[in-house]
Amino acid sequence: MGFAFTNLLELEDLARAKVPRPSFDYIAGGAEDEVSLRRNREAFTKWALRPRVLVDVSRRDTSTSVLGQRVSMPILVAPTAFHGLVHPEGEVATARGAAAAGTVMVVSAIATKAVAGPRWFQLYVWRDREVTAQLVKRAARAGYGAICLTVDTPLLGRREKDERNAFTLPPGLSIANVRPAGLDGVPASERGSAFAKYVAELLDPAVTWKDIAWLRSLTSLPIVLKGIMTAEDATLAVEHDVDGIIVSNHGGRQLDSTVGTLDALPDIVAAVQGRVEVFMDGGVRRGTDVLKALALGAKAVLIGRSALWGLALGGADGVRRVLEHLRGELELAMALTGRAALAQVDRSLVQRV
Repeated sequence: MGFAFTNLLELEDLARAKVPRPSFDYIAGGAEDEVSLRRNREAFTKWALRPRVLVDVSRRDTSTSVLGQRVSMPILVAPTAFHGLVHPEGEVATARGAAAAGTVMVVSAIATKAVAGPRWFQLYVWRDREVTAQLVKRAARAGYGAICLTVDTPLLGRREKDERNAFTLPPGLSIANVRPAGLDGVPASERGSAFAKYVAELLDPAVTWKDIAWLRSLTSLPIVLKGIMTAEDATLAVEHDVDGIIVSNHGGRQLDSTVGTLDALPDIVAAVQGRVEVFMDGGVRRGTDVLKALALGAKAVLIGRSALWGLALGGADGVRRVLEHLRGELELAMALTGRAALAQVDRSLVQRV
């Protein structure tokens, strides 16, 4: 039977009872005072829906395409690290759940299990650029459909829960994708976050816009930048010929006191003028959240924590159930606002409160 839930907001408390405290805090927590984390949810309350009535919504269609790939819903699985913290099959199970729901998983470079495509591969840049180059080339050989470069992590945000817990990977878990280079271990720490130390020592804080051309020289796959929060950077992304951007503040885990991602979305959509696909993550828990993001110009949204809670509670099937529940809520919200297909969703559907 699995686990029972009526909405995605309940999943965190259900998972809290099952996931060990340090792992739970690592996933659920944000940076510093967690202002950005809270604002991601609060941003959705600032927009109201404008329903239209007497529209034939007897048939609804939530399918769309992302970077040319058909998906059953405009909801993707965001790249999140260390799925092995909550389930023994880790990212392999998450990938199966996303595939069963008919959508795309973005696999983290710092996954605990190696997973082949067709998915998107999230990328960090190691100080040893050859490690990064090999990751990109292996992703292409494994059938991935895009490279998703995270651009908001020159250093790791100060996650105080992880510092208090001296967070590290439990025995038996490591970073699978960089095992061939011997960079897969996250050492135990008696004080502070061992993962923060790993990032500070091994990831490259000197990455700049000029490195987009370097990345392009490694692959013909579409390139998506994750972590864009301003119109200025969105414009630069277009000028550097990327294929998509993800409006994201890293789930409130990097810089604290940013605006919520939904609040950043409209200016970014206006800046890119349809030249690249725009996606958004951060705080999505309801079908109405998805609908508001689409109305404000997002091609699709990504969910992170909710997918991990589904994984913790029910493995691959739990991930599938989370995604399909959110799709069901989206379909209902579409019907109740008089939209039978995603092509009918536009800015007229929302107004600022």
